[in-house]
Amino acid sequence: MQRKSLRSIGIDLGERRVGIAVSDSSGSVATPLMTLYRNGHLGDTNDEFYQKIVDLALEYQVAFVVVGLPVNMDGSEGATAESARYEAGLLAKLCAPNGIDVVLVDERLSSTSSLAILNSGGTPGRKKKKVIDQVAASILLQSWLDRARNG
Repeated sequence: MQRKSLRSIGIDLGERRVGIAVSDSSGSVATPLMTLYRNGHLGDTNDEFYQKIVDLALEYQVAFVVVGLPVNMDGSEGATAESARYEAGLLAKLCAPNGIDVVLVDERLSSTSSLAILNSGGTPGRKKKKVIDQVAASILLQSWLDRARNG
């Protein structure tokens, strides 16, 4: 597959809710897209769930799938980071035949930042729960886009 754009999707993995964000075709701006729901735990192999992500990547003609890596504040990695690495590896195997790269990005404070953004905007509690993961995905994707653009 020839890359027609620098569009990417960002993924904020969670046990039940997975936030998805997408960038514009120039790879400049990340926007919350949706929340996927799943049963199971981080690291569970669920081909249907991973195929949904691959289908989204193909639908949006992305060049990159950016997966959040939950690093501890001291920079160490725990069990959730290990699960995220595992899941990114599964996605990479499914995306590779389509020419889509999967990358991991440190997602420290993305959920905290998304909550602060939603609180400052006066988002009601029920709506907050539905979009917090999407906003976290857009924050981690935007940070990766900014770093990629600035070298």
